[in-house]
Amino acid sequence: MIRFSHDRGPDRRKVLFGGAGLAAALAVLPAEAFGQSVRKGVLKYATLGLDTSDPHRHTGSIAVQQCYVETLTSIAADGSVEPFLAESFEVSPDGLTYRFKLRPDVRFHNGDVMTVADVAANFERVKTKVKGGWLVSAMKRVARLETAGPTTLAITLEEPYSPFLSLLSELWILSPKSEGWDETIKTPIGTGPFTFGTWQPKVKLLAPAFAQYWKSGAPRLEAVEFDLRDGIDKSLALRAGDVHIISVERDAAETLEKAGAATVSGLKDTTWYFVAFNNRRPRKPFDDERVRRALALAVDKAAFMRFVGGDKGVVTNQIVAPGNVYFDEASHAADAFAKPDLDQARKLLAEAGVRPAEHTIEFVSWQEAYAQVVVQMVRRLGFKVNHVALDDIGAQKRLGQYDWDMNAMASGPRSDIYLRYVRLMSDGPNPVLWGGIQDAELDRLINEAVKQPDIAARKATYLKASERITGRGYFYVIGHAPSLIAIRKGVNGYDPGFTWACHWASGGIAHATIDA
Repeated sequence: MIRFSHDRGPDRRKVLFGGAGLAAALAVLPAEAFGQSVRKGVLKYATLGLDTSDPHRHTGSIAVQQCYVETLTSIAADGSVEPFLAESFEVSPDGLTYRFKLRPDVRFHNGDVMTVADVAANFERVKTKVKGGWLVSAMKRVARLETAGPTTLAITLEEPYSPFLSLLSELWILSPKSEGWDETIKTPIGTGPFTFGTWQPKVKLLAPAFAQYWKSGAPRLEAVEFDLRDGIDKSLALRAGDVHIISVERDAAETLEKAGAATVSGLKDTTWYFVAFNNRRPRKPFDDERVRRALALAVDKAAFMRFVGGDKGVVTNQIVAPGNVYFDEASHAADAFAKPDLDQARKLLAEAGVRPAEHTIEFVSWQEAYAQVVVQMVRRLGFKVNHVALDDIGAQKRLGQYDWDMNAMASGPRSDIYLRYVRLMSDGPNPVLWGGIQDAELDRLINEAVKQPDIAARKATYLKASERITGRGYFYVIGHAPSLIAIRKGVNGYDPGFTWACHWASGGIAHATIDA
């Protein structure tokens, strides 16, 4: 068995703390009664929105809902998996059986102690009542759930599936007593450091602190107020003191830092940028790997990454960034496209018999300035470029028609590297950004990696897949930059997680304080 454990002990306090709003929360016994410091302040948080009150049906609400619901596992800073509501877990050598030992005396917000049966009920609910999404796909692989004693849940899969532990970091554990459990949950009862208080869709969520939270000394705030409005200038709101933590673009982040209004950090996982080609129905001469190499050699990666990421931009050929458990330093150091080489690009074009002036590149992108940077770079080879910049829906539609030649795109943080590779498979979900690759050998490599219980063997197999992608010229990674979080001066103890989750096993809002 491979064993993982966490050294944080449970908090065994017995008094219910929480309710429909901050006023109700403050009416409960003070924090001193539980032998911890007084909770002070309401943290105002504005990154992503909240699209549903049912955590099992979310389409991107992780930045909000993880304050009031938690999971068996959590993603660590390097992309590996660590225990969360599970005190420890074991994986059998064949990768089929997972045994989770639950923390004792973890309480739901209604005061009930979380049981193995409660946890198992969440697995069953997602498997049988929820449609679509990564969680459902993972749950379909579960062959058997067994309660091995009062604190242990054993899960057996139909076949090895290495992303399983990572994907469980988004399977939120709720009390089956949550209103709407049998259909759509209206009032989620979780175990998080804050409760699901007063929700005004598209406006705000006020989440009061939970006094019976299992982690001693947390949370340290009275409440968190999530700003869910679209279209607000978050930078101005932060300067004015209307919010404390925001998602922010690079230019605004640099301005806030220079003004001394905030410190800027980033998610531990990154957004990765790339140029891709039409792999489903390529036109000549862009079906020639030599032409694709030439176009990739025209891209000045360092200049591009400075443009999108400033001093936080990283040039690499890897699907993950340095510091990630799957990053391969040797392959990174051997990147043949790390620096532009127009002379070599022109030699490749001549070898392919291509006169750039005779060809127009149909170039599709989102309405992002970085795409124009790539367009100007490839034009230096003499190609004409018809650049079509569209909104997200328009770009996805146009890319799906496979009537284009080249793009410049980006893809954001994911809880497991497989969620990047799966999109590159012949039948992968939403494959259009990468040109709809159709490669049975690449599919085989990715499937082999997924079934590898040993992480070293898995990493080596993913690396072979990466080398095949570059060798065939399907797409070329330019580099990585983190999604940025601005933290107003006076906020202490907050550390962004691997993904957008506001709360994770080793950091987040449960640790935050606000200066008086």
